[in-house]
Amino acid sequence: MITIAVANQKGGVGKTTTAINIATALAATGWKVLLVDLDPQGNASTGIGVASHERERSSYDLLIDQATVAECLMPTRIPGLDLVPATVDLSGAEVELVSVEDRTGKLRGALSQGGAGHDICLIDCPPSLGLLTLNALTAADTLLVPLQCEFFALEGLSQLLQTVERVQERFNADLGILGVVLTMFDRRNRLTDQVADDVRSCLHDLVFEAVIPRNVRLSEAPSHGLPALIYDHACPGSQAYMKLARELIGRLPERRKAA
Repeated sequence: MITIAVANQKGGVGKTTTAINIATALAATGWKVLLVDLDPQGNASTGIGVASHERERSSYDLLIDQATVAECLMPTRIPGLDLVPATVDLSGAEVELVSVEDRTGKLRGALSQGGAGHDICLIDCPPSLGLLTLNALTAADTLLVPLQCEFFALEGLSQLLQTVERVQERFNADLGILGVVLTMFDRRNRLTDQVADDVRSCLHDLVFEAVIPRNVRLSEAPSHGLPALIYDHACPGSQAYMKLARELIGRLPERRKAA
């Protein structure tokens, strides 16, 4: 199983939207996909159609060793896509883990014991660089970074890349960066183009060619408990995520491309 952390410590960059739509696109190609919601807000769980009262076990239980992946995962209405949901209990996990040995490796241990049967795992991280995100980066093979096309996003990207270097040095030497995806792209805004050009000039091929536009249908979809790819398959946002999924598959190890 390939594990991808979807992370950016800045909120509102389209991180959860990216996670659930990429998961849906990969499931549509025939992959067996596991989506782990590691954000206490639980937006990925809601956006995939799992109401809060339906979440008996969650990623919190994984982190504190009270349940296995098999006990936590829930099938979704999307064939081939399973979910480990998040609940508000997760907000206290960082405090509880502070005094625990190997506190950054709890998720890695849980996934290594219970990820069998899935081709790929996507972890939706919270908008911070705390213990929850560190657990995701320690468990992940690679990192996918959604980046909003605005000036302050560049500062956040720099901090995230520094964190990745520290994780590589201390917890997960094999952690790679799959790529940076530009989100909320608005061609009417000249600053958007400038930020995109700056990111590409710095990171070159690390930036995906696919760009996610600002799109009303992307914003509407979560309120219906559906990924945009199902809510409106033909909208520009959905088309962009399908293009991104094709690019992403092309960057994965050869053993998974054939899937």
